[in-house]
Amino acid sequence: MLFTLSIEYLKKGHIVISRKMKKKVAIIGAGASGLTSSRHAILNNYTPVIFESNNSIGGLWKYKPEESEDASVMKTTVINTSKEMTAFSDFPPSKMLANFMHNSEMYKYLEAYANEYDLIKYIKFNHKVQSIRRHENYDINGNWIVTYTNGSEETKSEIFGAVLLCTGHHKIPNWPEPFPGQDKFRGKITHAHSYKDHRGYEDKVVVVVGVGNSGGDIAVELSRISKSVNLVTRRGTWVFNRIFDYGKPFDLVLNRRYIFSLKKYVPEWLTNSVVESKLTKRFDHKIYGLQPKHRVFNAHPTVNDELPNRLACGTIKIKPNIKCFGETSITFEDGTILQNVDEVIFCTGYSFEFKIIEEGQLIPVIENQCDLYKYIYPLETTNYNNLAIIGLVQPYGSIMPISEIQARLFFEGLSGRISLPNKDEMIADVKEKKSLMSQRYYKSKRHTIQVDYMDYMDEIAEMIKCKPNPIDYIFLDFKLFSSLLFGPNAPYAYRLKGPHPWKGARDALLTIEERTIHPTYSARKMDINECSRKFNLFISSSEQMSVFLFISCLVLIFVLLLS
Repeated sequence: MLFTLSIEYLKKGHIVISRKMKKKVAIIGAGASGLTSSRHAILNNYTPVIFESNNSIGGLWKYKPEESEDASVMKTTVINTSKEMTAFSDFPPSKMLANFMHNSEMYKYLEAYANEYDLIKYIKFNHKVQSIRRHENYDINGNWIVTYTNGSEETKSEIFGAVLLCTGHHKIPNWPEPFPGQDKFRGKITHAHSYKDHRGYEDKVVVVVGVGNSGGDIAVELSRISKSVNLVTRRGTWVFNRIFDYGKPFDLVLNRRYIFSLKKYVPEWLTNSVVESKLTKRFDHKIYGLQPKHRVFNAHPTVNDELPNRLACGTIKIKPNIKCFGETSITFEDGTILQNVDEVIFCTGYSFEFKIIEEGQLIPVIENQCDLYKYIYPLETTNYNNLAIIGLVQPYGSIMPISEIQARLFFEGLSGRISLPNKDEMIADVKEKKSLMSQRYYKSKRHTIQVDYMDYMDEIAEMIKCKPNPIDYIFLDFKLFSSLLFGPNAPYAYRLKGPHPWKGARDALLTIEERTIHPTYSARKMDINECSRKFNLFISSSEQMSVFLFISCLVLIFVLLLS
């Protein structure tokens, strides 16, 4: 019933309903989330219609030098997660790409993905969606009406059997409440949303408010050309480096199944202490003015390789929160006054809303909080579960594999191959997640959509029966078993089994090390085997045995206790 309605209503109300509406889905946005959603729509025999308001794919990864309402990376932005952990599950990155790709390389990766799976032909460029609403007979047919304008500003509406909103959460700048005297300040006040590059900031006195990823990146960039850069932070932050010991990408080291398995048996305070000790060995956050009151896993981290060096050089100075503005000055809460301030850049995050969907009534948002089952499904459409919000998460890790597995879940449910919980069960799950989040994170608009990469991936994977289980391969394929347990938990692991398994998944997992080593070792043409021994992404055989024995002992103790 869901996709069989066939009506013609061409003029009145400017409604256009296709005769071939069966299995036609609307995807809003041709960024990373929209592209992978369309890929999985096609895999599940649905026809995607992708509405993209710009003239190119890539979403925020398409650098736009001009200021616009759409999100765009800065000219110098580099991804915070390694290429292997950022990849889609059936599209490993080229070994030629840097481990931490510049935004231009990230865009090329998305472009290659779109071309590989022939997605471009489904995209309506320069088509801006104005509204999404349920059909007047939604209770009967489950259909949605999408109203949009095309490049000629002509307004049309079209009916779809399902809708996926893939527009991200970096569009609406979040501004703090104005500080006393801010309206009298003669300098320029902007938000990180509109920052593109360093031009115009030469020899200026700059205040950057907020020490998240954007704040850290902007402060570091301007510290080379501005007269003075002052970085304001209320709480401080824990700063992660992209590179771990021996030059390994940090997320390839930390995202391993055996680590997450052991973590379940270790008190949270101990896990925090171990990681904080590691971060402090790189630089003492207290001495550098960044020591926060919260523990490392009680807030979203900041990833920045250069901030400690800039602080050590004195080209960036840490300041406490702003107390008030003067006409050309800023007074901070410690009583210090900074004179002749030219520019203030608020790097205070983003807000999100869903006014595009029934004027915000279907999914109310209060203080950046909304009720979505698994951060995907609205609770008011549980009869059909044919509306999805894709990519509305802030992960401890990469977002792209998460968007992909969300899309996989959506189409498994839409196809009827899995059954989703009823509304009451969904509500209970949403409440539980909110409770757990409030217990772990300090209260902030930034901490309303937090997820841990592996925990969330596994949670969704269990629902669609594609969660990798190393034990399945211990006798059949010990090399793969070792990779799954002791190696990086890369997205390819979630395509070994389940819906639409990918025959290249095993090889992709076993060649992560080769693709990771190549961009740097090739500069001097070192012997790859020699380099591999020095740069082993997987722990040694003796360490594997030690960990395996430790886990076995834990299991034995647990069994004995139960008996």
